[in-house]
Amino acid sequence: MDFLQLAGKTVLVVGVANRKSVAWHVSRVLLEAGARVVFSVRSLARKQQLEKLVPGAAIYVCDFERPEEIESLRADLERDHPQLHGVVHSLAFADYSQGFLPFHQVPRQAFLQAVDISCYSLIALSNALRDLLDRAQGSVVTISISTTRMAAENYGYMAPIKAALDSSVCFLAKSFSQFSKIRFNAVCPGLLKTSASAGIPGYIDSYLHAEQATLRKQAVQTEEVANAVAFLLSPRSSGINAQGLVIDAGMGINYFDAELVRRDRSNPGPNPS
Repeated sequence: MDFLQLAGKTVLVVGVANRKSVAWHVSRVLLEAGARVVFSVRSLARKQQLEKLVPGAAIYVCDFERPEEIESLRADLERDHPQLHGVVHSLAFADYSQGFLPFHQVPRQAFLQAVDISCYSLIALSNALRDLLDRAQGSVVTISISTTRMAAENYGYMAPIKAALDSSVCFLAKSFSQFSKIRFNAVCPGLLKTSASAGIPGYIDSYLHAEQATLRKQAVQTEEVANAVAFLLSPRSSGINAQGLVIDAGMGINYFDAELVRRDRSNPGPNPS
């Protein structure tokens, strides 16, 4: 039974980096559901890596910092896949080459570059593909985070960038509603094990803490996020628009879990002087 009603539908997945990336897990779920998946990656090297995972797949190269490459991607898709039923936007980048600085010291250029790649790319991509997306049932899904108001030092300045992304989802949904029924939503996962997260200093400690804060005492799995993305791409979620679907296994309501509080109180940190 084709419950998700995605069989034969064409979906563009943007941002596959490797086997651990959210975009790759989403691609696998879509392929299992019978969808036709086409890909956009940032570089030729990424394309060559992805070709090993999905031989024969349509893979395009697009650096979203370059408007001319976005236009080229649109032209290529219009030629090869004139109608898209869904788009998965899984792009994020931040330059931490100067280390993790206090937020008020974030370099201007680094912040603006992160906005361009991680947020504005969704706007640019949606605008470029507006005439290719199925106007009756099209769905665009981006990947955000479970909360943009948790000021974790080792997440740098990405939370404000994701907050801009979350807001953009709402404004795109409103804007596109003037001429279509194309939906825009975000999937907002808690901490995941990905290659990108592995490079964040102290991430594993945060990950283990988050895992204990979940109601089930088990961290969110990337496959669970992928399943949620597939659902939001599906006509089965037709009533959901301009939303952020949090996938955090209950972590957001469990900060005062009795066991966590007991552990913290039994291992008090140094008193500030």
